[in-house]
Amino acid sequence: MIPLRAYLLLRGRLLLRLLGEVGVVRLALLGPVLAVMLGRALVLAAPHPIGQWAVPVLVALALASAHRQRADLRFLATSAPDYHWWVAAEYALVALPAAVVLLAFGGWSAAALTLGLAPAAAALPPARESRSTRQRAHSLFRSEAFEWVSGLRAGGHWAWPALLAGAVWQHETPLGPGLALLGWLLVLLGSYGTPEPLAMLAVAARTPQQFLRRRLALGTGYAALTGAPFFWLLAAGPAGVGGTLAVGVFWLGLVALLILTKYAFYPNAVHIRTTQALVVGVALLLPGHPVYPVLLLVAVGGLVWQSQRRLRAVLGEYRPTPERHAARSEA
Repeated sequence: MIPLRAYLLLRGRLLLRLLGEVGVVRLALLGPVLAVMLGRALVLAAPHPIGQWAVPVLVALALASAHRQRADLRFLATSAPDYHWWVAAEYALVALPAAVVLLAFGGWSAAALTLGLAPAAAALPPARESRSTRQRAHSLFRSEAFEWVSGLRAGGHWAWPALLAGAVWQHETPLGPGLALLGWLLVLLGSYGTPEPLAMLAVAARTPQQFLRRRLALGTGYAALTGAPFFWLLAAGPAGVGGTLAVGVFWLGLVALLILTKYAFYPNAVHIRTTQALVVGVALLLPGHPVYPVLLLVAVGGLVWQSQRRLRAVLGEYRPTPERHAARSEA
């Protein structure tokens, strides 16, 4: 019990440090938005006889994706052979609020499944050790779309078919494909939350505008390709073609905002991830509100401007001007 207590205290201190890096302003905006978004999703899904079963699946997928990206698993394996039990207990605590909401609406079986699946994520291997070097070289995506390549290695190769199976199972209602699209968006959120090395960016970027156009084309193109089965299921159901087009444009627009947010705050991973979560939370909470179109327009314009400005500054520092290079040579 003492090692487990020490481990949980260490994780709590790490969480507090990450919250400190986020900053008071972002935390004040992000905290309520995420709480309302997750609470609203749980309250809508918990009383639904089918939707409540999506909760344990989405919680398990989110924990599995985060677990396989953890950088401390090798350290834990060398310092404590029984670390899997510690991590399993941590994941059970993370899933506990969702299970409590399901219990409040009478979903005893779904709550038990939530608490059963969440700790199982601790048994998964790290993404970087799951495949050999030869196997890693093969991918369905272009190497320059490295977010998609790494996203598949981190769990997307099994998350996508699992979400598609759930969408097919509940294709008669828009809830099944809609929740599957939300789950796939969360997988992409994890993939686009890690900034690439500066040298890698500098090689690919001739100008900030050209670089962003290429990243948006690759990202939204692959998103449309992988989301096509979900859109087809939506169109074949009660949503119809018109509703599916609206959902598709909205969903692809969110993917584009994730990409712009990544480079608007490059290379600070904490600011990238928190702002991406804020963007997704606001986008999912406010549709139908009178200020939503104005807020969306301001967000898009601001992210486009900030991403170009940030890339221009980063590339300018990495690629010194002739005058700067001469000054360094004289020094």
